[in-house]
Parts: sequence; C-alpha cells; structure tokens
Amino acid sequence: MNRADTEALARAREVLENPGLAIRFTDLVGRPVERAVAALPAAASRQIHRATGAALDRALSVALRTMDADPDPPANWLHRLAAGAAGAGGGAFGLAGLVVELPVSTTLMLRAIADHARAQGEDLSQAGARLECLAVFAYGSPRASDDAAEAGYFAVRAALARSVAEAAEFLGAKGVARTAADRSAPALARLLSSVARRFGVAVSEKAAAQLVPLIGAAGGAAVNLAFMNHYQRTAWGHFTVRRLERLHGEAAVRAAWGPPGTNPRRRVGSRR
Repeated sequence: MNRADTEALARAREVLENPGLAIRFTDLVGRPVERAVAALPAAASRQIHRATGAALDRALSVALRTMDADPDPPANWLHRLAAGAAGAGGGAFGLAGLVVELPVSTTLMLRAIADHARAQGEDLSQAGARLECLAVFAYGSPRASDDAAEAGYFAVRAALARSVAEAAEFLGAKGVARTAADRSAPALARLLSSVARRFGVAVSEKAAAQLVPLIGAAGGAAVNLAFMNHYQRTAWGHFTVRRLERLHGEAAVRAAWGPPGTNPRRRVGSRR
C-alpha cells in the first residue's frame, strides 16, 4: 500500500469511527442533543420511527430504480443546498415538518452517497453496489446500547454483510421491477430493519435539534446541512475503504486499519 493509499485509509478511519453528529447538532442549537433525545415524548419517538421507515423505503425505491453508473465527480454543494432548502421547510413546522421532509432529505442524501460510490469506482449497475449505498445510513450512527467494539466500522459492516448479500441476491433473481413492487420481501425487509436501527439514532438526534424552540426555518436548514455533510463524509469513508480493498485485498486493509487506538499511518510503510 503506497503512501497516498495509507493516508486515505487513515482519513477514512477518522471519519468512520469519529462521526460526532450529535456534537455538531449541539454546536448548532446550543444544548446537548443526547439529553434532548432522551427527553422526547413517546408519541414523538413513534412519529420519528415511522418517518425513518418511510424515508428508508423511499430511498430503497430510488436505489432499485434510478441510480445511474456515470462516474461524475461528487456534487457535494449541490446536494447540500437542496438538503438545506428541504430542512428550511421542515424546520418551520417542527416534528410535523420532519415527517414530510425526511423522505425528501434521505433521497437527496442517497443521491449524494451514490456520487461518492461512483467516484470511488463502484459499479452502480450492480445490485450489491446500490444496496451498499443504502447501507451507508447505518454507519456512523451507533445505538445507545452499543459498546465500542460493537459500534466500530468493521463490526457494523460485518453485521450488515449478510443482509446486503441476501437482498442483492433477491434483486438479481427477481429483477428490478418485481423487487421494487415487493419491497416488503423478507430479504429486503431484513436489510431495511438493520439499517433503520442505526439510522433512527441519527434521525432522533436531528429531530431533537429541530425541535428546539424558535429554531425555525434557518435552523432547520443548518441542521439539514450538518446531516447531509455527515452522510457525504461517511459515504466517502466507506467507499474509500472498499476501493482500497479492491486494490490491496481485504486482509491488507484490515491489518492496516488496526485495533482501536492505533493509527493506520504508523502501521503500513510506503510500498510502491
């Protein structure tokens, strides 16, 4: 692994294992978001759960039907502006606005994730690559019950691997049209459930930030920009790791990544 690849892996690890989404929201709205999430009433949590499911179902539909394979550079700012506009509308109406806005924002984020996938050499004509884009919503969003080992990037990826593989096999066997019409099929339902358990944590943090009194449209736009930026960074990190695995092999990348507390830059010398 040469120096450039080692540096890219180190940056990817920093992004994927130190997401800090709640901290960013706290910086925006001025209070600890984790405590605000814990204080959400049961009715609000149920609405957030339903909104998360609807958003991921919409994203799956997009992943199945309309993601193209043209390797254009990522349009980060275009997607951020669109997400900010959606957040402005949602922020003006609180939780009710989130329910309407979240499927739109999630679809925009999936488009941004696909941009990074293509830029790192993923073939989005392949079912597995499309579903890897959807799986990005599970990275960088640990659940409260996770310990450090369970929340690490490779641990989450291993937990998702079987669901992604089964869903890709189902898509390959049934075809896009039939799969899109039957998104409740067990293979797809298992994948959506696995992603939703972690994506829901991030959505709850976003909802808590947007429910700050008087945050309004401007605050909603800022929260959505942070949300979009988080998943763009996560997508870059995830697909960088996959690109390096294609170049050097999974074992070499995993060894270079190292255990918690180590730095990939120090583990792999420059080999040209």
